[in-house]
Amino acid sequence: MDTLNNSSNVNNLSEILRQQRQAFLASEPPNLEQRKANLAKLRAAVIAYRTELQTAVSEDFGHRSAHETDIMELVGVVQAIDYLSRHLRRFMKTEQRHVSLIYRSAKAYVEYQPKGIIGVMSPWNYPVSLTLIPLATALAAGNRAMIKPSELTPRTSEVMHRMLATIFSVDEVAVILGGPEVGADFSALAFDHLLFTGSTAVGRKVMQAASDHLVPLTLELGGKSPVIVARGHVNRRTMTSIVYGKLSNSGQTCVAPDYALVHEDDLEDFIQQFNETVTQFYPDGPDCQDYSSIVSERHYARLQGLLDDARQHGARVIEIGVKPESASNRIRTLAPSLVVGAQDDDAIMHQEIFGPILPIRTYRHIDEVIDYINQRDRPLALYYFGEKDADCKKLLRRTTSGNVGLNNTIIHVAQDDLPFGGIGPSGMGAYHGIEGFRSMSHAKGVFDQGSWNLPSLLHAPFGKLMELALVATLGKNKSGA
Repeated sequence: MDTLNNSSNVNNLSEILRQQRQAFLASEPPNLEQRKANLAKLRAAVIAYRTELQTAVSEDFGHRSAHETDIMELVGVVQAIDYLSRHLRRFMKTEQRHVSLIYRSAKAYVEYQPKGIIGVMSPWNYPVSLTLIPLATALAAGNRAMIKPSELTPRTSEVMHRMLATIFSVDEVAVILGGPEVGADFSALAFDHLLFTGSTAVGRKVMQAASDHLVPLTLELGGKSPVIVARGHVNRRTMTSIVYGKLSNSGQTCVAPDYALVHEDDLEDFIQQFNETVTQFYPDGPDCQDYSSIVSERHYARLQGLLDDARQHGARVIEIGVKPESASNRIRTLAPSLVVGAQDDDAIMHQEIFGPILPIRTYRHIDEVIDYINQRDRPLALYYFGEKDADCKKLLRRTTSGNVGLNNTIIHVAQDDLPFGGIGPSGMGAYHGIEGFRSMSHAKGVFDQGSWNLPSLLHAPFGKLMELALVATLGKNKSGA
């Protein structure tokens, strides 16, 4: 399989795209059995390369538990493939549409056909699942694909490149390796659809590049996803879910809770129970084998900078567990931290954190929560812990987010039958579920005329019949004419 490893080469990228498009146009659209066979090959390859993927991810991060890679990545890929295979016949089925009375002898229906060549730009934080689930979706929809994985996880990208080369030819699936310059050229190609997962800042550049060819986009971005805890609901269940969602992959998750809104009466209880829960999850603190490292020195320094900035502006920073400097055999580990009293103009309150740091703000009434959320960009996810009462319903009715978790965090992403995607600065479009299949398919409307047609009614002897049909459709005017 062709790769670009060092410098961007637009001609090579364009040639791979040309090969894929030529092969796509020369072939019939893959049928159900062919699509299922492609998904089955991908599933078998993921399982066969499981150990190599675990090792590569851990080496790229500095350390990540094999169990975490299994649970957060490989299981999700296999489940998504199984879901697509199980429902593919229904997804591909022609969809009948309504025909009004005056067209009744005709038929209207929608056919979902492959778009063609799908570009996939995947991020570093979940380098396996956020590459292979979009790929599985593209294959299920009958497309071919070019993939540009992140340069920040090069070992994982190389394993996926070798793995996919064993089951697909370059004109079916091509993996493009390289740095930001290659990514910039990749985003400017004339794909039939482009899916990008990453930061909002880079997403804007990708959208601008894609606009030259009017390439339709799915943008999976990020933002500051709030977790709201109703008064009196700081308890073991709540804290277990928040800690799990916040500290999985050391917070390097796009849907991780970014800040907490806690009732002022529950603040100290929240701090205490968060501390206790983290200690139970990670008894050795950041040196625990199930606790991930930060992916790079740049990201580690950025997180330290957020904490330093908050301290300088008077916030209280509460580190939990063993501090990073006491860890003897780990690199880039950052202790789970709570930040209390950060100001709205502090960097930690307007930048996406993407690390094991949770700022806490207090509130008195649900209206304060709604106003605070609505004054900011719409988040990728919103989490609420409490009863499904009037406050909960009001919060969901008055705020807009990509997805919602009630009394849970992050696991909505694992629900294959739910669409996943943001809104505004947190994203555009969705994948997963039938929405993912349809985003990578063209919904082609077909009108099949019957034995008679509408224009024939415009001429004698059918003119009177046409007049009656118009009256039935438009109604009489007020004068009764």
